[in-house]
Amino acid sequence: MITARIVPRQRDLGDGFMVMRALPSGPVRNVGPFVFFDAFGPTTLPPGRGMDVRPHPHIGLATVTYLLEGEILHRDSLGTLASIRPGEVNWMTSGRGIVHSERTPPEQRAAGSRLHGLQTWVALPLDREEDPPSFLHHASLPVAERSGVSVRVILGSFDGVASPVETLSEMFYADAAFDEGATVAWSGAMAERALYVVEGAITVSGERADAGTMLVLARDAALDIEALMRSRVMLIGGEPLDAPRFVWWNFVSSRKERIREAAQQWQAQRFPPVPGETEFIPLPERSPGVVDYP
Repeated sequence: MITARIVPRQRDLGDGFMVMRALPSGPVRNVGPFVFFDAFGPTTLPPGRGMDVRPHPHIGLATVTYLLEGEILHRDSLGTLASIRPGEVNWMTSGRGIVHSERTPPEQRAAGSRLHGLQTWVALPLDREEDPPSFLHHASLPVAERSGVSVRVILGSFDGVASPVETLSEMFYADAAFDEGATVAWSGAMAERALYVVEGAITVSGERADAGTMLVLARDAALDIEALMRSRVMLIGGEPLDAPRFVWWNFVSSRKERIREAAQQWQAQRFPPVPGETEFIPLPERSPGVVDYP
């Protein structure tokens, strides 16, 4: 049932803000259209401190931001100013290019706060890679209730419950909260699937996984997830990518030359600015991405 077990690597996004990166990881570059999976927190931010992900560019992807605790203020080069809170979702389509920042709101920075969440990147379909950028916020996501299990559907559908978020390809993303001993069957409707244990411990068809572990699941396999204690699990899935993707820094594309072009565009400061932001992050000298540069 399990084709890979991933222990995420720690990454510093700047100013000591650490994330755990599960995708890409070794031979597992993606799960369906999900080419990137970061988990952050839970962490306590003392008064006067906050998360500051400074303005940075994207192409060829959609960012999907989801919180379990806290609040993040999103700004982008479209002029968007939007807060995200637990149980909501931000879907930002970069298309041919967008710049955004993610920060702790001023009132929470002053008082101190908790922060816990996830950000995934979804590769855009080949014919949509150069779409105009856009941003959508959904404050209400539906929940499928079963005995001892509550599944909030972020993308796609589960047990007849559908998310309001319009995606550009077939995919699934959900936040499942389990009582101790609760079980749920997850069918093989999606060709590629994985789960990430946020809290607690579970078994997947008898194989244990503890918090901070991602399991990549066998293609088309029907399986049972059982909680050994109160647990929270993120479920992702989708159909295979329509073509290979290259990832370098914050850029995703089916063409290496397009990533090099975007990198040069950013270094020359030709991306649109984010209103109210003045910081500029130079290109990294080295990146864990898969595209050679320059």
